[in-house]
Amino acid sequence: MARIAGRFGRVEPRRAAGAYVRGLLADIDRKNCWNLAEHAGLTGPQALQRLLRTARWDADGVRDDVRDFIVEWLGPDGVLIVDETGFVKKGAGSAGVQRQYSGTAGRIENCQIGVFCAYATPRGRALLDRRLYLPEHTWLADPDRCHAAGVPDEAAFATKPALATQMLLAAIEAGVPASWVSGDEVYGQDPRLRIALEDHRMGYVLAIAGNRRVELQGTQVSAAEIATRVSDRHWHRYRAGQGAKGPRWYAWAWTQIDESHAHGYRWLLIRRNLTTGELAFYRCYAPTPQPLMALVKIAGIRWAVEESFQAAKGQVGLDHYQVRGWTAWHRHITLAMLALALLAAIAAAQPPSDQDHIPLTPPEIRRLLAALTLTRHRSITDVLRWSHWRRRHQAMARHCHYKRRSEP
Repeated sequence: MARIAGRFGRVEPRRAAGAYVRGLLADIDRKNCWNLAEHAGLTGPQALQRLLRTARWDADGVRDDVRDFIVEWLGPDGVLIVDETGFVKKGAGSAGVQRQYSGTAGRIENCQIGVFCAYATPRGRALLDRRLYLPEHTWLADPDRCHAAGVPDEAAFATKPALATQMLLAAIEAGVPASWVSGDEVYGQDPRLRIALEDHRMGYVLAIAGNRRVELQGTQVSAAEIATRVSDRHWHRYRAGQGAKGPRWYAWAWTQIDESHAHGYRWLLIRRNLTTGELAFYRCYAPTPQPLMALVKIAGIRWAVEESFQAAKGQVGLDHYQVRGWTAWHRHITLAMLALALLAAIAAAQPPSDQDHIPLTPPEIRRLLAALTLTRHRSITDVLRWSHWRRRHQAMARHCHYKRRSEP
């Protein structure tokens, strides 16, 4: 917390931020302002709500500090991974919320979509940057709705790949020591993202759909059609990283594409499931020649962002917020990223473990932190005072809801 102290103009929001992060790391079921304030021993949630809504502090500056902290502890030779995740919400007042597909839920839900950039190295992985996706027709076309949610007047529509491009270019300009970028089909199909990376000579392995066309020997051919031409001797069995139940083995094939372009090397990488035969396709680029195994390694690292989402939501309450505004969303997400970065740094700093124990994982580190340093023994008076506060607040809310609905 001392590392980000300069981002706060006053001591009160700085102390509130410290209490907020400690609460995110504590052993609390639901990490909203009510429960975090009770854990911190405050008389009510107002101080933490002000921290997210109206207090003056630089959330983007804290995000930059988190980025530097992650690079310092996870080290160089990393991979930048872009992906989005959904936050299921009720109502229509939360910034960016609408009925849209959420990969987290696996269906169309009333949700917000956040686009994230993760950083992965052999020492660990963490979330580096964040953007809130604003739908064009349901939000940006409605200035009154945007104003009610605190969306800045200068906010403009940007697709998810465009948001990812902003974060990747910001990371490159900040000197993040990464040589590769990875992402799923949403980002692999966007030519502007690929061109931006190639202009900065940043290698990428981006998934694409089988019906996407690539240039092979001067002819436009779909990726799926190229896969049908691969003979058995051109498939190579390689491991795409370590899974929860052991190595993830696949058959891989590749061919050079877009040979007419002047700079760099481009490939189509094909992955085949050894059991089901299911195929996956990747567009790849590097400024220098690369072996097949190098591209396979980057394709396998992409799952690190999914693991980061799982850890952030399960351990530090990334999706536990109960705020609606644009500013509050970015502030909560930033503090959750800071808490996750601390877990990743502790995991990266530990010495090698023996054969009888696996290394300390972020969930186990958070559990130890919660038990050894963050547990606060509350008196009976504190417990009863908070019970009284919650029930009184819920009664007021119920009265207001009933009154509003009973009006003609």
